[in-house]
Amino acid sequence: MVPSTTVMEVDEQNIRSTKVDKVLELDFDLGNLLASDPNEIHVKNLRANPTAYLKTLARDNTQLLLNKIWTLPFERVDDVVIAKLPPPTFMLPREKPVPKGNMLTKWQAFAKEKGITKRKKTKLVWDEIVNAWVPRFGYKRAAAEHEKDWVLEVPQNADPYEDQFEKKSDVKSERVAKNELQRLRNIARSRKIQLPSTGLVPTEKPSKKELHQAMHVAKKATASVGKFQEKLPKEKPLRKTGKKRQFEPVNQSHDVEKSRNMEVLDKIMNKKPKLNISKAVNKEVQREQVEDHDDDNSTKKGTKRTRNKGKKNTQGRKGSGGKGSFSKGPASLRSKPKRKKH
Repeated sequence: MVPSTTVMEVDEQNIRSTKVDKVLELDFDLGNLLASDPNEIHVKNLRANPTAYLKTLARDNTQLLLNKIWTLPFERVDDVVIAKLPPPTFMLPREKPVPKGNMLTKWQAFAKEKGITKRKKTKLVWDEIVNAWVPRFGYKRAAAEHEKDWVLEVPQNADPYEDQFEKKSDVKSERVAKNELQRLRNIARSRKIQLPSTGLVPTEKPSKKELHQAMHVAKKATASVGKFQEKLPKEKPLRKTGKKRQFEPVNQSHDVEKSRNMEVLDKIMNKKPKLNISKAVNKEVQREQVEDHDDDNSTKKGTKRTRNKGKKNTQGRKGSGGKGSFSKGPASLRSKPKRKKH
């Protein structure tokens, strides 16, 4: 038997103190839980026993990092001590970007916008018809519903020969299918997967937008895909149904990019003004008509003034001419003197 005092002494020797002495203090980045040791490495000890030396060095530096963490403010969450780390100071490189949080569903986004908080509900609900505690959901819930609705009333406007139990089952199946479809759409939207259009989900009270979309879907449900369908008066086109612009990929081969640049250069260098022949002919005809009209006006004025040449101006004018002066036309419109024949 080994005395208990001897065992306790051995354990105390194996357990090291939390206090570690270093020549130079370590550089800490508690935001990244990083500690860098600027002290020199003892080459002799490393070569003598590298495994033991590295273990001792790692243990001492880890102990110093933990001692520094315990100086930070902390809190208790579910009987667990959590330290509040400061923001990191050293930028660590990452191979991939920081993962983003899950995308909110439509209901979660709506609840967040309106400030609706989720309340924890009890699993059991008291049913006054059955007079018992019924589970809110689960397989026992279906049994309780079957026991409660053992007979159903036929509405006044409904077919008396219609099976109300089958109708209720169909409505429930449709509701379950709609919820499953919405769940899959939320998953596809969070993963940014484009889904094909699946038509319209039937609703009891469709909105104006849903009726408008249903009308366009019904129009295209023909052999000609709605090509020969007549349009209603004041009918608006459906949104997001036009042709989309197609962009070429950014990464292309050298030959394709070269050919595209050469085409652009040829268009710029060989750019010629567009000649509109009809417009040019009309302008030329208009110019000739204006010139002919001006010539006709000038000849008419010239003949009128040459006829009055030599006549006495009976009405006296104020200015250079007086009584008995003769009126003469402009020099440019005078008739040229006739040459004498020899």
